Amino acid sequence: MKKSRREFLSKLGFALGASSALPHFSAAQPSVVSPLHAKMSIQQVIDLILTTIPGAPFKETVDTIKSGDGQQEVRGIITTMFATIDVVKQAVVQNVNFIIAHEPTFYNHRDDTSWLETDRVFQYKNDLLKKHNIVVWRFHDYWHTHKPDGVQMGVLTKLGWQKYFNVDNPRLVVIPPISLAELITHSKKSLGIRQVRFIGDLNQVCKRIALSPGAAGGRSQIQLLQREKPDVLIVGEISEWETAEYIRDAQSMQLPMSLIVLGHAESEEPGMEWLVSWLQPKIPDVKVTHVPSNYPFKEA
Repeated sequence: MKKSRREFLSKLGFALGASSALPHFSAAQPSVVSPLHAKMSIQQVIDLILTTIPGAPFKETVDTIKSGDGQQEVRGIITTMFATIDVVKQAVVQNVNFIIAHEPTFYNHRDDTSWLETDRVFQYKNDLLKKHNIVVWRFHDYWHTHKPDGVQMGVLTKLGWQKYFNVDNPRLVVIPPISLAELITHSKKSLGIRQVRFIGDLNQVCKRIALSPGAAGGRSQIQLLQREKPDVLIVGEISEWETAEYIRDAQSMQLPMSLIVLGHAESEEPGMEWLVSWLQPKIPDVKVTHVPSNYPFKEA
């Protein structure tokens, strides 16, 4: 009996040690079951994730359940960028009832559906989710708050730059010198992107890389440029009348500062893929898979 108990405690410690140290939870906070427990509700999975997020649960966040009943037993998990109709259909095929999505499900930041009640696209998607009792939970604010930022680590891992990650300055990556042309080629190949947009001289030597996946906004992106003075800024999405114009003027001043725009989804999907390897050890009895929502545009 003593040996069995020691083995259990050892296994439990290993499972919990797979993530950063878990903060103390008071009695007022949601309870979670052991990660080794074979049967968990979807809400218990969410609560377990939140134990690893500094300051969670947040009073104000968009990271809420968008559809379904979180008290049902979890049958499987899909991680994705957008819970598109195609991703929902994949969940049905895989008999999965929990989708963790990084971005909104219903076409606006807060997933407000009051203006969509009579819309046929919303109705179809909402009815599909209800019919199959699928829970969609957004994991945006919390995933970016995780130490390290889960999206940032996913992108760094895909690019093969995790060894250059600096915990004290996570947005700046210093790599061996490479031309802008080579950097673009490497980014497209590593992240599986068909095309990117850029501003700069393809022969420019790049070493200091400022990496800002997603859509941080013009002011945040420009302040990153001011602070780090990188050779190139790699972003997901820009307001073309903000960051792009700043870079264009910097180029006119002959400053060695270039811009690569990956695309919003392309720059953050790796973070949701990385979530699989982060989450799976914590819930070994629940299958976690990544289903990409894919690039929606075509080139004419």
